[in-house]
Amino acid sequence: MGASEIQVIKQHLIDPEICIRCNTCESVCPVKAITHDSSNYVVDASVCNFCMACVSPCPTGSIDNWRTVPKERAYTLEEQFSWEELPPPLPEAELAGAGVAPAEAAARADITPAPVAGEAPFNSAAYGSTVPPWSAAHAFTNLYGPRAPEKYVTATVTGNVRVTAVGKEYDTHHIVLDFGRTPFPVLEGQSIAVIPPGVDSDGKPHHPRQYSIASPRNGERAGYNNLSLTIKRVLEDHAGNPVRGVASNYMCDLKVGDTVQLIGPFGASFLMPNHPRSHIVMICTGTGSAPMRAMTEWRRRLRQSGKFDGGKLMLFFGARTQEELPYFGPLQNLPKDFIDINLAFSRTPDQPKRYVQHAMRERAADLAQLLEDPAAHFYVCGLKAMEEGVVLALKDIAQGAGLDWETVAGALKREGRLHLETY
Repeated sequence: MGASEIQVIKQHLIDPEICIRCNTCESVCPVKAITHDSSNYVVDASVCNFCMACVSPCPTGSIDNWRTVPKERAYTLEEQFSWEELPPPLPEAELAGAGVAPAEAAARADITPAPVAGEAPFNSAAYGSTVPPWSAAHAFTNLYGPRAPEKYVTATVTGNVRVTAVGKEYDTHHIVLDFGRTPFPVLEGQSIAVIPPGVDSDGKPHHPRQYSIASPRNGERAGYNNLSLTIKRVLEDHAGNPVRGVASNYMCDLKVGDTVQLIGPFGASFLMPNHPRSHIVMICTGTGSAPMRAMTEWRRRLRQSGKFDGGKLMLFFGARTQEELPYFGPLQNLPKDFIDINLAFSRTPDQPKRYVQHAMRERAADLAQLLEDPAAHFYVCGLKAMEEGVVLALKDIAQGAGLDWETVAGALKREGRLHLETY
């Protein structure tokens, strides 16, 4: 068989060394190419269509791994289940033995979804960037865990306050954790994972649960080795079915002085820009506000210091009702010349449903200017269901201003200016 007849693919693989088994990738994969056993999460090469929907939500970056291989020799599920680490790239001699020159194989490796009949569905995930802004600070990742309990870090609860109005269906807490003398450097936009105590119904230890950090890099209490989380007590799943969230209820019930086991930090792309006059547009729902709070608070502290000339801050924040909106009170106290706040409520009695994309369209003129500005960065965090509507709104706003969306979107992705972190 000649080189021109060899079928080469970039096989999508998950790094078992840093995967925290949070199940995010499997839950968002639209073609069900990802599965798992008690050890590893794996990707079926015969099913994966390279839609990239699983890449941006992954908290650790373990999902973003690829190997150029002849298609007929793609790694099987059985092989992947047995791995404790990723295999090295195939050596040049082995690729040459398959009849393909290494440079040619890399150039020809197909990571494009197979064409489908009719118009392809809008794939919002494809527009999310996996690189940080050029001016973002260096992020430390995977310092603790996840492979063994001895690699966990212990933090002490120093605060636990409710940040939504009292109600049976909404109970969101702001939880402060202190690490004492254990180094735990974090940046706005990163996350950690909690290890709930006990075992599941099968007698196995609970999987880690991931939460975005809600405090800035110098701590919830500035100058101390601490951080905060925004956690909603889970009483029902996204379909409205009753459920008791293992980690969320555990965390919301913690008292000051209790200890928690954690791993992390995770995330090296959902990071804020650090250069002067950079603009930040934050679009979120519910507890997706956590990284937005962290970014806002860091900018607020920089502003107070008088040592940083910040650009615009715009916030589009959605919830079912005002009572369910975390941090509603503190948001009202932020200076209007510091942050431009746009709220959207979808379940206000006697009012039409209003989502964040509706608020965005109302501010189309301002957002269109920012889409063109290379100093503007866009962050989206919340339920997966919001992602498509938000990205479509950006597309419509760009086109309404006479901009070519694919050109704009390409720059946003290439320059680390549009980040999607939905679940």
